[in-house]
Amino acid sequence: MKTKLFVITPPFTQLNTPYPATAYIKGFLNTKNIESAQADLGIDVILELFSKKGLLDLFQVSSFRFQVDSEISDNSKRIFALQDEYVKTIDSVIQFLQGKNPTLALQICQEDFLPEASRFAQLEELDWAFGTMGTQDKAKHLATLYLEDISDFIVECVDDNFGFSRYAERLGRSANSFDELYEALQQEPTYIDSILISLLKTKIEIIKPTLFLISVPFPGNLYSAFRCAQWVKQNHPEIKISMGGGFPNTELRSLSDKRVFEFFDFITLDDGEVPIEELIFNLENPDSNSFKRTFLLENGEVVYKNNSLKHDYKQSQVGTPDYSDLPLDKYISVIEIVNPMHRMWSDGRWNKLTMAHGCYWGKCTFCDISLDYIKVYEPVAASLLCDRMEELIEQTGQNGFHFVDEAAPPALMRAVALEILKRKLAVTWWTNIRFEKSFSKDLCLLLKASGCIAVSGGLEVASDRLLKLIDKGVTVEQVAKVTRNFTEAGIMVHAYLMYGYPTQTIQETVDSLEMVRQLFEAGVLQSGFWHQFALTAHSPVGLYPEKFGVTKKTEAIGTFANNDIDYTDSTGINHDKFSFGLKKSLFNFMHGICFDYELQDWFDFKIPKTKIHPDFIFNALEEQNDFSTKPNAKVVWLGGKPSAEIFTKSKKGKSWEMMSLTFHDKKESFAIQTSKDEGEWLLSILRNISVSATKNYTFQEVKNDFETQLEDFELFWYSKPVNTLREFGLLVL
Repeated sequence: MKTKLFVITPPFTQLNTPYPATAYIKGFLNTKNIESAQADLGIDVILELFSKKGLLDLFQVSSFRFQVDSEISDNSKRIFALQDEYVKTIDSVIQFLQGKNPTLALQICQEDFLPEASRFAQLEELDWAFGTMGTQDKAKHLATLYLEDISDFIVECVDDNFGFSRYAERLGRSANSFDELYEALQQEPTYIDSILISLLKTKIEIIKPTLFLISVPFPGNLYSAFRCAQWVKQNHPEIKISMGGGFPNTELRSLSDKRVFEFFDFITLDDGEVPIEELIFNLENPDSNSFKRTFLLENGEVVYKNNSLKHDYKQSQVGTPDYSDLPLDKYISVIEIVNPMHRMWSDGRWNKLTMAHGCYWGKCTFCDISLDYIKVYEPVAASLLCDRMEELIEQTGQNGFHFVDEAAPPALMRAVALEILKRKLAVTWWTNIRFEKSFSKDLCLLLKASGCIAVSGGLEVASDRLLKLIDKGVTVEQVAKVTRNFTEAGIMVHAYLMYGYPTQTIQETVDSLEMVRQLFEAGVLQSGFWHQFALTAHSPVGLYPEKFGVTKKTEAIGTFANNDIDYTDSTGINHDKFSFGLKKSLFNFMHGICFDYELQDWFDFKIPKTKIHPDFIFNALEEQNDFSTKPNAKVVWLGGKPSAEIFTKSKKGKSWEMMSLTFHDKKESFAIQTSKDEGEWLLSILRNISVSATKNYTFQEVKNDFETQLEDFELFWYSKPVNTLREFGLLVL
């Protein structure tokens, strides 16, 4: 019997764009001519719930609660009383957030169209932040508050597990034991469950799969994944069910609880292509017993089988992600908070791609670098990446790309940018990076020219001692210079910040905040977010805690999830107490205010004074760059072909021929003057080093070419005409 696959992402991930795992798998299956269908049940449930019919049902279901519960909040009572207004407006608001009803923005912004509950209380505080927003953006934010009000109502009156980008996440976090989740699954389905199961039932009956694959990227997808598997097991026992994705890859590596296999037949780890291929072969050939990185139940015991002789596929072999079956025109863009990078996550549709499998650095001690998804590094050729970008533009109609790498390699980013420019693709893209010195001013300008609008990177703890302990391979001074290069090129910079790293002192936390304050004050950071350190089992800190002054509270390995670990730090500091002050100060710094506040003002407990010089970042940015150029650096001209005019210049009775070259940049026109011989050489070399030329020239090759015809290349290279060209797109990379 020929296998047919159905691949899903269970609720919930993002509202604005599909999580890419199912599209990656479907793209791979296409290369093998294996029939498959996919669904994002998260967006399906949201659209069912946030509709006229959905709200009528919701208010009907909640009405019983109002009869029996005297402690319902005034906020929920207000929403319930205004239910007719919510039912009347919901369909048009969802259409607006889908980009289908833009004129509604004018009505929303008048602030008498949408019913308002407690979320709108923030508005006065945010007026200064959104004061210069356009009508569409302001309306999007107001519509988002409106949805969040309804969400608050759902959480209080219908289903306390609900959240827009997660569901019952508490049951998936640090679930060393399966007991709590198993117990929840024995209860009657919740209201949200019933919507999910109804949608799943319809899809299963239409698709009639033989193998049902559930991708679980995050803890907030886990409960729904089990609910889906449970319903299929009970109603279609002939369908085999497998789980894969980010959550099992990190959390379920030591799985031993047999009860999990009441719901799933298989759980696969790491890259899914070969494990899935082997599952298909096993289903079609029952005598086969070949598996790749797969848990299953055998003779009543959980076993892990990795006896397949097949090697994992190279990135060039896995195909282009395929987004067909997904309702790309129905995702909704929201603006939840003012953080500009978080806004990019939730607003707009992004095609997701990876430049490389794994991380080219792979050393950070807080990261799960022992796992294949980080440890096995394999870049994708720039030409193949651009082929995939063109295929996705054709397929989805969207030219926005989010490269979801752990850290995109600078050399590959350069190659991709050059290929984008060579193909004359009009794309918008962003990615994660390390703040390493390879990101020169010229490389940042090239990335900007190719459509890069933002980068996010880990500054982590802004302390050189701790950065060394983390093995980040950067210094705070270096981060400042790199963020300056991106910012001056017009690329937004977001920094991931960390507090509570093992052995971190209170003084280092305060000094780290001062570094962050100075980076924002200098204007080289535009966005940031503080995370508290979490100890994971597969990181160097988790594997060798004694090296980092950490003691695990237990060495017991969970029978279910096993990643986040409880620990004590040798400092004994309660880092939780810093959370509010760090986040509040950052919120203000992102809006360019409160730089003159004392750091003490952000905390309601005594902190030491910072030991960082008040001009540390300013002085770091004042340092002159090394002007020496490596002979093998690439020289690229981003501009167009100039018009040339020869004229004669005379001085003290002598005359000689000169050349004027006029260029037309996108913003302005400009001209340079050189001797006729230098001008003719420039015309020739600019043609050769143009971004659309087939060959890439090195600095040494340009120098050699000059010296076959003229003398003193250095004098010419640092002359005023060439400096002008450097300002308008003559780059050394």
